[in-house]
Formats: sequence, C-alpha cells, structure tokens
Amino acid sequence: MDAEPAPSKEDFPEDVTDTRSHLNVVFIGHVDAGKSTIGGQILFVSGMVDERTIQKYEREAKEKNRESWYMAYIMDTNEEERAKGKTVEVGRASFETAKTRFTILDAPGHKNYVPNMISGASQADIGVLVISARKGEFETGFERGGQTREHAQLAKTLGVAKLLVVVNKMDDSSVGWEKERFDEIEKKMTPFLKSCGYNIKKDVQFLPISGLYGTNLKERMPTSVCSWWEGPCLFEALDSVEPPQRDATGPFRMPIIDRYKDMGTVVMGKIEAGSVRRGDNLVVMPNKAPVKVITIFRDADEVNQAKPGENLRIRLSGLEEDDISSGFVLSSSSSPIPAVLEFDAQLQVLELLDHKAIFTAGYKAVLHIHAVVEECEIMELMQQIDPKTKKPMKKKVLFVKSGAVVVVRIQVPAPICIEKFQDFPQMGRFTLRDEGACLSTSVTMLLLRFGVVLPIPGKTVAIGKVIKLRQE
Repeated sequence: MDAEPAPSKEDFPEDVTDTRSHLNVVFIGHVDAGKSTIGGQILFVSGMVDERTIQKYEREAKEKNRESWYMAYIMDTNEEERAKGKTVEVGRASFETAKTRFTILDAPGHKNYVPNMISGASQADIGVLVISARKGEFETGFERGGQTREHAQLAKTLGVAKLLVVVNKMDDSSVGWEKERFDEIEKKMTPFLKSCGYNIKKDVQFLPISGLYGTNLKERMPTSVCSWWEGPCLFEALDSVEPPQRDATGPFRMPIIDRYKDMGTVVMGKIEAGSVRRGDNLVVMPNKAPVKVITIFRDADEVNQAKPGENLRIRLSGLEEDDISSGFVLSSSSSPIPAVLEFDAQLQVLELLDHKAIFTAGYKAVLHIHAVVEECEIMELMQQIDPKTKKPMKKKVLFVKSGAVVVVRIQVPAPICIEKFQDFPQMGRFTLRDEGACLSTSVTMLLLRFGVVLPIPGKTVAIGKVIKLRQE
C-alpha cells in the first residue's frame, strides 16, 4: 500500500504564533517540604485557579483537620493523596508569565514513590528543589536516607541542568525569616550539590519563600517581611532560565507517558526532538505500528503543529489503546528510534543495598530511561574505569562495589526504545534501582490477590549512559 503524502501547510495553516518559550518545571524534595502547596499557590497567584475553588478546598481541608493543606489540594487531586497528605502520582498543571509558558510537574517526595518522581524529573527542564526551613525538617530530609539527597542526585542524572533551591516555611515560628537559618541551609547544601555535578554559580540559585502564604512567589516580598533578602522572587528566577537547545528539524521523538481512549487513541508525552503537524504519518516503536496524527492538543488548546519541549496530547488513528504502553515512542517513520534487547553502558555504581553489596554479572534491577520502566539484568562486566585516569583498567573485572565506574552489558526481557547518549542525551541516560527484596515474590502475589498494594522502598544503585546499541 502506498504511503499517504505528508500534509502541506495549505492543508493545516500555521497557528497564531506564541513566541514565548515553554519549560517543564519539576518540584522535588523530601516528603512534607511543601511541594504541592507551592504548586497550588503558584496556580492561584497566576490566576489559573479562582477564589471560589480555593474556598471550597479550604473547607474540605478543615473538615479533615488539615487546615494548612488546602493549597496542596489543587495539585493532589485524588482522595488517597488528600487523606494521607502525600503526593503519589506526578501532578501536572500549567501557568504562564509574560515571557514563558510553564508546565508544573509535582513529584512525590516519599521514598516509596521515587519511581514516580523519576518519571516527572525525566520530563523536566528545570528543577525546583523544595527544602523545609523548619527546625528538624531540613535535617531529616538531608541526612542519609532522606529524599533531599536522592532527588537532587536523580534530577542531575535525568538531565535537569538548572536547579532552583527554594527554602520554604521561612515563616514558621521556629525560623521567623532568620537569615542565619537560610545561610546554614545554603552552606550545607552547596558542597553536596557540587558533588552531584551542578555548577553552583551557573546552574543553582537559592531563594527563601513561604509557600503557604505565597510570599516571594510572584512578587518580591517587602522588607517589612524579610529585611535582608534583595534577590528575585520565584517567578523572576524561573523566567531568567534560558530554554535548552532543542532540535526542531531532526527525526521526531516523543516518549509516551500515558494513553487513553477518546474518539480514537490519545497518547501523552513531551516532544524531545523534531516537530509534528496534524496529518503527519508516524510510527509507534518498538512495535513498528504506523499511525496518523488526527488532532494535537497543547494544554487545553487544539493546535496544528508543535515543536520540541512541548507537552502534548495527540489523537492517533491506526492503533488501539491496548497496543500502546508507557515507554513506547512516537517516532518519525523515515527514521524510527532503535529498539533493542541488549545495550552496553557506562555505569557509576552509587550505593548498593546492604545485603547485596557486590555488583556482578547476574545482578537484577529496574531500569528507568525516559518513560521506560523495565526489569533488567547485568549480563557482563566488560571493563572497570580507573577513577583517576578515566581510562579502562587492564585487569579483567568480575565484580565491583559501591563507588565504582564500570562498562557493562545490560539485557531487558522485551525490546525498549533508546539512543546512544552521545547522539541523544535525553534518550540515552538512565538510572538503575534495586526495588528491594524485603518481600518474596510469593508474598507479594498474595498481597496483590487480596487487593493490598504495599510499596516497598528501593534504592537507586547506579546511574548510566548508553554507549552502544546491540541491535539484532
């Protein structure tokens, strides 16, 4: 069957141009730092949520004896999240300034939901690391096992190049907008962020806020509130971030994060490269299914085309919803993304689990790469890298421990879509998590049979870059 001709500009005219750049902002940090409250407050002060809705949430929170949580209800929309006061899924919302259109990704802070946080961070351009200034809360998040550390490390690994560190709850009675507390947190965080790979002068900015009261979010706070702060508010800091360089003319790549049925099959994702127009003929990988773009939605608006960096919902024809999974990639038909079962990668082993302190062939973990979450196995340790010279060591390596850098061969049970890091960093960087082993498979299956979902905290054991694809 002959391929249909590509749509012309006459078929679907150019949209009215919005020259503002678009950025994805992920809010990360330890549980209860105030991420969802800040996200809700941003939507309120930017006019995306009206006063009546806020009053409704205030009443609901009061009924649950959770008065201070009402702003978080804007981002935490399901009952489980509201009852527990913990974000579980990645909340998603949009707001605008005169210069930029932003998508907020509100990531869960609890250690049980780190895989969901990874999903949010993998789509982000900017990270907002939220830290609680309240006495004791910063210390809990920053100590070993706290999510402040793991989130900052993961964000850098997942390609979040710019980080705004917002010191929240500065209005708390244990802090009272004290400069000493802000300086203490900045002094402790700076060397750690440097060790994660951040350039502190270029890529990191600290600022004090109160998420609950919206202080220093949209407008600079008055000196009557905080006499010593002369820096920007959060909106100004976000607006000052330059959008990353993106390839609008290369092969189209959009990892699919979700899909649903609505007058056809609708897929959701962020364009990582290339552009898309209504009427385009594309292919869903790895199942090589040809599809046609019927409708493109950007936020609530229907548009005729979209460029890299945009979060979209695309209605497709030619494929059923059941034939698509998260981690599949909507791709150019003329230059589809590779699909592989094996690949070689350079890994930095971070901190292994206490009862699995040796990293060797046969080690099994969960691979997170763009929207892919897949079990994997280390098939071979190929070379160990000397940390001083950065060159391969001559000695054959059979196992390594925490802190090592090693080249390995990784196998997955079903084809996944990836690229070499040097060709396409967004599609070639990944993390390995050991999801724990506290419960046997039989116990887990028993719990699931009775409808009990018990998240088991795991650990990020390695970060890596794809260096070679082993295609059949």
